Amino acid sequence: MLSLNSFLQEMIPLYFMVFIGLFCRKMNIFNEKSKDTITQLLLNVTLPLIILYSLNATFTYDIVIDMLWLTSMSLFIIFASVIYAAWLRKRARLPKAQKTVYESLIIFGNQGFIGFAIIYIIFNEPGMMYITIFNVCYLFLIWSYGIYLFTKQKNVVNWKLVFFNPGTLSTSLGVVVLFSPYTWPNFILDTFEMVGKMTIPLSMILIGILLAEMKRSQINMYIKNRYIWQAALFRLCIIPTFLFVFLMFQVPYHLFVVAVLTSAMPSASTVSIYAQKFGGDSSFSSVGVIVTTVLCVITIPLLYYVLLFIQPYYETLFVA
Repeated sequence: MLSLNSFLQEMIPLYFMVFIGLFCRKMNIFNEKSKDTITQLLLNVTLPLIILYSLNATFTYDIVIDMLWLTSMSLFIIFASVIYAAWLRKRARLPKAQKTVYESLIIFGNQGFIGFAIIYIIFNEPGMMYITIFNVCYLFLIWSYGIYLFTKQKNVVNWKLVFFNPGTLSTSLGVVVLFSPYTWPNFILDTFEMVGKMTIPLSMILIGILLAEMKRSQINMYIKNRYIWQAALFRLCIIPTFLFVFLMFQVPYHLFVVAVLTSAMPSASTVSIYAQKFGGDSSFSSVGVIVTTVLCVITIPLLYYVLLFIQPYYETLFVA
């Protein structure tokens, strides 16, 4: 793992990429359609290609064990966050249009965009494979349960989209290639790498655009709402700590770090999309996404420091 100083140095370019997106949108270099264009490019092109590239590894027994660990932690954090968020929703004194948004802000993190960027700067290419495997169950969750939360009608969920979206299709294809004796030709693999690695700068630029488009009136309206800050606390700080129970089972520490940091990502912009499409409070959701995104600049380095602090004690107890 990187030292804290090295980690912070690697984070600085990501922050500058966000600033580039914000500046370009404010200067109208990017127009109002740029956000949708970049989102579609990320979801349908660069993210699937980085997934295919990351899963182009030599199959070993260790990879199977890693997959089992990552899948176990993914399922655990999904069920834990869903149950916890549902309990918090019942206790929240919010209008109906905001309750579902509040619950969704806690459950769904930006694991596909910011998550890939953070894990890549720590673990490089191997980290891409780890986060891809960890995110498989999450992809199914956000396309199914995410929609169900807003509609409460099972027939509204597009199950074809759940199983046949670019993320799940590329992951499935990548796993098939991983377990097969075949590999991608070098020229195809090079294309996957070059285009796929655009995911990181594009995702950071997209966040800058989202920040630039946030209206001050919306921020002023909701910034004093304590449930926005509660959702941020639960999403960024509380939810990731649920995974600490896996330390008792001697989980490989690098996989534990991937799971914890990925689970500590800010709320997904998909929540705002669902709120707007299915009748939730889209302004409330937008402010929630922005607040968690801004705060993660502080919380992610702090969480990484905690993980670095724990590592030598954990390795002394279980590895030595």
